[in-house]
Amino acid sequence: MGKAKRKGGLSGVSRFVFESMKSDSASSDAPNASSKATPELGRHCLDHGDGDVHSKRRKGNDGLVLEEEKQSPKATWVKKYEAGGLAQHYTDISQVPEHLHKCIFTSQFLSVSRSFPCLDFSQRYRFFSLYSESPGCLLDEEGWYSVTPELLANQIAERCRCDTILDAFCGVGGNAIAFAKTCQRVIALDTSPTRLALARHNAQIYGVADRIEFILGDYLSFAKSYSSLPNSSTTQNTPATRRIDVVFLSPPWGGPSYLSGSVDDLTGQNTISLTPDTPTPDEHPSYSLSSIQPVHGAQLFNITRRITKNVAYYVPRNTRLDEIGALLTDEDVATSETSPRITEKVEVEEEWMGNKLKALTCYFGGLVSGQEGLF
Repeated sequence: MGKAKRKGGLSGVSRFVFESMKSDSASSDAPNASSKATPELGRHCLDHGDGDVHSKRRKGNDGLVLEEEKQSPKATWVKKYEAGGLAQHYTDISQVPEHLHKCIFTSQFLSVSRSFPCLDFSQRYRFFSLYSESPGCLLDEEGWYSVTPELLANQIAERCRCDTILDAFCGVGGNAIAFAKTCQRVIALDTSPTRLALARHNAQIYGVADRIEFILGDYLSFAKSYSSLPNSSTTQNTPATRRIDVVFLSPPWGGPSYLSGSVDDLTGQNTISLTPDTPTPDEHPSYSLSSIQPVHGAQLFNITRRITKNVAYYVPRNTRLDEIGALLTDEDVATSETSPRITEKVEVEEEWMGNKLKALTCYFGGLVSGQEGLF
């Protein structure tokens, strides 16, 4: 999840859009702590209506991608992409600056200020199991609280297995690295040159940098440029070299304070909520898609569906499920020449680490179990 602060420059986008897609084919506090935090999944579908579903057909990747958890970094290391000068590799909690231990969130809508952990050093091996692999994984300040834990990233990547996937907000590369293990080609976008450099650095440690195309650019501008290309539709008639099969959305949630809920919740202006009015210590005010950055979460979803129907939307654990279900409208009725008319559903997967619910991943299109025929 990368924080979109910059707009404008599309460095690298034209190269991807007008050159790369013309090619005939895509180019082929201990580490053991992560093993104790196995992801547990909870799933349910939000019905948009009744209807039959197609027979199961999972998108393959022609077997060209190696699903190795670890590769020797020396085999693919490119010295010029080492980003040690952009972020410090912390090896001890004493090296972490004091201001990163806690972030204080103050709002006029809250009676008291709230404190959130900005940098949880003890979780480093959950974020990257190869964190200490020389020269060491790197995260900027935002990356410490926004990167997807590796086991969750791997689970999502398995669900998103395809030929070409777009990581719209790649941040420091946690998800992009996982996608490179299950997809032939990964396009990683971010507005920050620093985060892109850190993502490439981390991808080299995992030995998958050669399968990721890092592009400095704004996702909204990229989506507009891609949609304007000839044959850039989402149909099966689109040439494989120009088709993006899946888009992974992990947009900025608004920083660690997202657990405080939206402004509407805090001011009492919105009465629709899936959580009690007064949260218990283990609960938080519901999160509205309107808090998504850089645009309303529903608008971001609609823009993405012009690229592909297959979307994985990574959102806070306290997101309102009624808003997720409302993303599919009456126009989102999928049809097939060989199958009966069906009504599309969204599948919501709870992402757990041990006994803690970390986030929700909402799957659309052919990524939904039972709807693989829509891929």
